[in-house]
Order: sequence, then C-alpha cells, then structure tokens
Amino acid sequence: MYLVITRTFPPELGGMQNLMWGLARSLSKLNLIKVFADYHENHEEFDKSVSFSIERVSGMKIIRKYRKSYLIKDYLENNKNVECIIADHWKSLELIKTNKKKICLIHSKEINHPKGSGLNKKVLFVLNNVDHVVANSNYTKNLAIDLGVNEKKIIVINPGVDPVVEVPKKYLDEAEEILKGKKNRLITVSRFDKRKNHEKVIMAVRNLKEIYPEIVYTCIGYGDEEEKLKKLVVELKLEDQVTFLKDIPANLKNALIAKSNIFVMPSVIYKKSVEGFGIAYVEAAQYGVPSIGGKDGGASDAIIHEKTGLICDGNKLEDICSSIETLFKENKYLEYGKEAKNNSTNFLWDKAIEKYKRIL
Repeated sequence: MYLVITRTFPPELGGMQNLMWGLARSLSKLNLIKVFADYHENHEEFDKSVSFSIERVSGMKIIRKYRKSYLIKDYLENNKNVECIIADHWKSLELIKTNKKKICLIHSKEINHPKGSGLNKKVLFVLNNVDHVVANSNYTKNLAIDLGVNEKKIIVINPGVDPVVEVPKKYLDEAEEILKGKKNRLITVSRFDKRKNHEKVIMAVRNLKEIYPEIVYTCIGYGDEEEKLKKLVVELKLEDQVTFLKDIPANLKNALIAKSNIFVMPSVIYKKSVEGFGIAYVEAAQYGVPSIGGKDGGASDAIIHEKTGLICDGNKLEDICSSIETLFKENKYLEYGKEAKNNSTNFLWDKAIEKYKRIL
C-alpha cells in the first residue's frame, strides 16, 4: 500500500493539484493507495467519484500540519501494510517520523532558500533523510544539489500528462469566434504573476503588430497581476489584439490552444520564484502547438530548442520578439508543432509512472 501526502489536490485548481491527482491516479493502478490531503470546500462530490480513499484535513494552516501528522502517525500504527510514503512537498514530511520508505517531490521555488539559512537547513533535514527525492526537471535537480541536497538521492521525473481527448466541434467554433479569424495567434495559459512574464509578451505584441497586423494574444488564467496587465493593454491600445479569459470550460481552453499557432511563456526568475518545469508547454504540444519558453528554470526539459519550440531570454524584449518572428516566418510553427506533438508522448503518465516504479 502507498500513502500519498499532499497539501494540494482537486477539486482545487492548479498545476500542483493536477500533478498530484495524476500521480495518485497512476499509483492506484499499481497498488492500494490512501491520500491525506488538505480540506477544500466542495470536496465531497469529487472524493466520492474516485476509486481510492481520501482523508481531508481541515483547520487553520498553522495547526493543520500538526493534525495531519497525528492522523498519519495513527494510520501507520494501525496499517502495517504501508510500503511507501510519497509527499508533494518537504513540509508535508517535516513532522512525519517513520522507518517506512519516503519519497519527496521537489519543484524549485519551495526549496530555493539561501544556503545556510534557517529554511535551507529545514529543507535539507527533510530531503537528506528520505529515500528518494524526485525533481521535476534537471534545473530543479541542479538547484537542489547546489543548495546541499545529496545528489545520490535525486532522480529526475518530469510531471506527466494524460492523453488528449478530441475537442468537440462546438468549442472549436467558439474558439474561432474569440480569435476573430485572425491569422497570427499567440496564447498563454497560466497564473498571472510576475515570473510568467505576460507583461513582456504584451509589449512584444505591440512591437510586432505593424509587421503582423493580424496578431492576437489570448491570456487564460487568473492572479495578482491581472488588473495591472489589463491596464497595460489599454495604455498600449491593444484591446483588439489581447483577450483575457478565466473560469472557462476545459474544452474551450483546449480548443483555444488547438486553434493557436504559438504557446508563449518566456518565464523569468522573480525573487525566489522560478519555473521548475512548465507542464503547460507539454499540454500545448499535445495539440501540435510549439512553445516559446524562458531560459531561466526548467523549460528546456519540456521544450527541445529549435525543434519543438524555442528557448529565449525572457528578460530581453527583443529576444521574445525575434523568437515569435522566427516561428511566424514561413509558418515555421507548423514544422515545430508537428515535432512538439510527437515529443509530447514522452510525457504521458504511463511513461512517467514506469520511472516511479523503479524507486517504489
């Protein structure tokens, strides 16, 4: 039996939630599993729909981890058949004392604390006392080693994706209406925060609209930077070029990706925040859409430069512009998109779980 401990899990939305859901679902095909997850409102219906046990832990955040550790301790004492514990975050294991095999996932931001600092010591105490550390990219692996994690414990397993389902025609038609029939189509699906770099992409649209009068940019997501970005669009008089969407059906989101030419997310390092991998690049690739990612972080694990997309310097506006131009020129995005779609099969959960099986 496997125990999965996570602070993030559906029905809550987000990349980490999708990762832990995909991992739990894949593990459940190998063995009995039980998930300990943080409480989320409206979780009852979701929990009833899955084929494994989920125990939700409620309470104030500062108290919750103590309640969760007590419940897990009690569960381990009464269930001797637990073979392995898999955790989403070092904090999920901070209070768990057991001789059972432990695997901890790392993603980049949550371990990125100055070497020798109090938080760094806490991270190392946990990670250097587990059996395996699963890094989401080579970038995250190297970051962990630099910060003092035992290299021998680290294995790189990129996050998995599910096979794509064909998008119903009505959503493809709706996407076409949103895109206004324009020819040069950019899209980003992510939170609106500084490191995702929407601001520079919007500025690139401003710079390129003279060359590509049919350029449009669709931004799907939500976050702290949303209002600031909308104001920038108005200031740059790009209301006809840039569209913001959120809380849309998954089918419509996928239709908009499928109908776009380039997925663009040239992420940068902002404070300690960095793109550890970038599952969104792979999700776009599944629909035959190449990506432009940033050189900072783990995008190069998801994008093969000059084959399935381009890696650029997200801090330089001219580099973003030239990357977009390269893919638009002579419809180069079609060639890259075909390669991206072929390469995306390497990230399917069926393949990712084979790597987990080696360490379980």
